[in-house]
Amino acid sequence: MLCGMSRIAIIGGGNIGEALLSGLLRSGRQVKDLVVAEKDPNRAKILADTYSVYVTTVTDAAENADFVIVAVKPGDVGSIIAEISEASALADTESEQVVVSVAAGVTTAFFEAKLPAGAPVVRVMPNAPAVVGAGVSALAPGRFATPEHLKEVAAIFDAVGGAITVPESQLDAVTAVSGSGPAYFFLMVEAMVDAGVAVGLTRPVATDLVVQTMAGSAAMLLERLDKAQFKGDAALGTTMDTTATQLRATVTSPGGTTAAGLRELERGGMRAAVANAVEAAKRRSEQLGITSE
Repeated sequence: MLCGMSRIAIIGGGNIGEALLSGLLRSGRQVKDLVVAEKDPNRAKILADTYSVYVTTVTDAAENADFVIVAVKPGDVGSIIAEISEASALADTESEQVVVSVAAGVTTAFFEAKLPAGAPVVRVMPNAPAVVGAGVSALAPGRFATPEHLKEVAAIFDAVGGAITVPESQLDAVTAVSGSGPAYFFLMVEAMVDAGVAVGLTRPVATDLVVQTMAGSAAMLLERLDKAQFKGDAALGTTMDTTATQLRATVTSPGGTTAAGLRELERGGMRAAVANAVEAAKRRSEQLGITSE
């Protein structure tokens, strides 16, 4: 089964569902190979009119799909799985159907217990920047998902950014870092803008300076990481972990303004606050997990 020729059903037309649809079309997927299930008639019409995609019921969408992407709220997963199972029984295809879940906190075991025996399931944790094609998605395979399945699912999520594979046991940590991470970033931007206003800048000027600085800094870091990857896997363990530290050193002159500012951030406990935030988010993700009925 070649992913580029596969039929993909997206169950749920919310932000992530629409982001995937839009990203897949931008990446060259044919609209004839995509189908969406959306129960809200107004939302269904918007998706159909905007993307010229076929919008239908869950059972109809999933019936002949090679990949069924479940992009609904966790509370709706139970009823959706029942409809997918029904569709699988009616499927007129010899291809093995892969169920992909982006429903937060719902384990692969939960899906596997309700789908036909041996059904391959891949759980994915995308993040908010996926809506602008700049997200990062963590993929975790279930018991029956093969490396080829993972490769194909990664190709789907590459359409909205990048994809990495982790054990499912790490997804709560992924949620705490990249899932919640954009909010941490936006809070830092908000704080820097307010600080800029406090030292005399207008809010529009402070905002422009902070946002462009953040974007440029991220570009510097990504470029350095790309160069590190060309050195081979053996170098990654020693270079990737220290890349941000190295870049920080290059823009920090001894006794200069940046050193003075960094000293105050350290004094204010920035590292401890970030560590505590990630730990709290991970703990909350664990509490919200859906593992059984």
